[in-house]
Amino acid sequence: MGMILVVDDSVSIRNMLSFTLTQAGHQVVEAENGQLGLQRAMTGAFDLVLTDVNMPVMDGITFCAELRKLAAFKFIPILILTTESADDVKLKGKEVGATGWLLKPFHPEKLLKTIQRVIR
Repeated sequence: MGMILVVDDSVSIRNMLSFTLTQAGHQVVEAENGQLGLQRAMTGAFDLVLTDVNMPVMDGITFCAELRKLAAFKFIPILILTTESADDVKLKGKEVGATGWLLKPFHPEKLLKTIQRVIR
């Protein structure tokens, strides 16, 4: 299974994601904002990144853009998991390199199927 970086300012969301992902055999590294996520991204090899959009310090769109500047993350799937459903925000995500967009609250089975499709 994969090594997944989970970036979300909500402790409860991070806990639910970590539980779901580890139960499915993945390893999880957590961060509570984009800046910390970027720091953690540089500490290991990840197969996938899951990020929220609305976070303090560095939002998910900026985080995604910064990740894509790193050679190691040029082709790593980045899924945005958020309550944001506005088309303009989705477009910004796509423009900065997001692989996909999932809405909260997430359904564990759907999340795992999506991850299975995008992890190589």
